[in-house]
Amino acid sequence: MSKKIAIVTGGNSGLGYATAKKLCDNGIITYIIGRTKERTENACSEIGKNARPLIFDLGDLDKIPALIADVAKKEGHIDILVNNAGINMKKELIDVTDEDFQNIIKINLSSVFAISREVTKVMKANNGGSIVNISSMAAQYGLPKVIAYSSSKTAIEGMTRAMAVELAQYNIRVNCIAPGFIKTKMTAKALDSDPERKEKVFSRTPMGRMGEPEDIGDAVHFLASDEAKFITGVVLPVDGGNCIGF
Repeated sequence: MSKKIAIVTGGNSGLGYATAKKLCDNGIITYIIGRTKERTENACSEIGKNARPLIFDLGDLDKIPALIADVAKKEGHIDILVNNAGINMKKELIDVTDEDFQNIIKINLSSVFAISREVTKVMKANNGGSIVNISSMAAQYGLPKVIAYSSSKTAIEGMTRAMAVELAQYNIRVNCIAPGFIKTKMTAKALDSDPERKEKVFSRTPMGRMGEPEDIGDAVHFLASDEAKFITGVVLPVDGGNCIGF
């Protein structure tokens, strides 16, 4: 129990990478879950000795219990879970098929529930822990052409509150971060292909710029730390004021 143990889903790039690095830099052994072996192992090599690769597809819901059981057996405890992994799809609502919608929900919502349930079992047995979910501006206000993504992230915020209330008795805190527009490859691709949306983003962001991935990592680390020991059930926008911008 000398070191805390964390799991970060989708931790081999973007916001997840910055989060995993922040945790590792603060002495927390961090398991990074990623689908791509090479990318995940390379990320762990870059981050350093506290990073551990876990090659896994979160779409395999029935295999999640065994995955978490393996980590718990090896380490004896899991102290932090960061549900960061997610996928997006940009389509007109009328063009979104049932299969499209369910695929987004499976990865962005169902897998979050499944892995949180399994990690909760471990945390409960070890008298506590911290879960941090990653939401989105798509849950703060309406965004066009991302109906499935918006639905999944809005549900994540509701799940956060429900989990926080139910799990507080076990000393398990559950919080959520709603990132604004952060400098990542995914965001750049989305905005650069839609100049009108890009202009709208900056015009309604009071701080007038995009955030850095490290801004999310810092916020996650705070919510997962003992410094936030009396905080649970919150949704924290890290967005330069975007969600309240006029």
